[in-house]
Amino acid sequence: MTEALKLKNIHLTFEKGTINENHVLKGVDFSAQAGDFITVIGGNGAGKSTLLNSIAGTFLVDEGKIEVGGVDVTNKSEHKRANLIGRVFQDPRMGTATRMTIEENLAIAMKRGQRRTLKFGSSQQDRKFFYEQVKLLELGLEDRMKMDMGLLSGGQRQALTLLMATMVQPQLLLLDEHTAALDPKTAAQVLHLTDRIVTEQKLTTFMITHNMQDALRYGNRLIMLHKGKIVVDLSKEEKEQATVEELVHLFKQNSGTELEDDAVLLG
Repeated sequence: MTEALKLKNIHLTFEKGTINENHVLKGVDFSAQAGDFITVIGGNGAGKSTLLNSIAGTFLVDEGKIEVGGVDVTNKSEHKRANLIGRVFQDPRMGTATRMTIEENLAIAMKRGQRRTLKFGSSQQDRKFFYEQVKLLELGLEDRMKMDMGLLSGGQRQALTLLMATMVQPQLLLLDEHTAALDPKTAAQVLHLTDRIVTEQKLTTFMITHNMQDALRYGNRLIMLHKGKIVVDLSKEEKEQATVEELVHLFKQNSGTELEDDAVLLG
């Protein structure tokens, strides 16, 4: 079976050779099988978002190799990885075009990874498909397809962004704390929707979260980062048996330090 994601000895340093040099990723080795739903946690500065951005191509690594769906993307730009990777950001305003309608945003998402042209628009068949897909979100937005994206709530935008990121099924779905900016009730709804879409489509997913309960509740694998290294890697069976207290203890045991980030401990 081809590994859906493979990271080999990943290193990344910002401002190398200066007084502000920061070696963020320190030899990360990791692989995931197709359909794995991996939750990722760690304190501030652990390297979570940097790792995700390195996989996405936002940052090119200094050393190591990155493969997505068996394709070596190490030196490919973010744009050239777009046909393999879907992504939802923390900020609901990112990932969508605010002044374009829901339908227009979905039309753009349908063309992800394709060669850009001056031609734009949706066929009647496309519009019917969009309607059916949005209806599945159960938010009542299927009858508001001509509404500008900027007029929607944060939760509605994240739900649509999630749909856009998975409409053309990606080899890998990256979720960068995509519920962190939402209120608890809305965050729970978006997480439930996330779990449903990921499960139904059997998507290989990498989800960063600050919430230990969510990290244990969702997915079939959990990793914890500390100072640019993976210090905890739990299988589905180990996750199902673990509690937050046991996870904190395991982190301390493997990293040699206390987990002091209140956002993680109280999330």
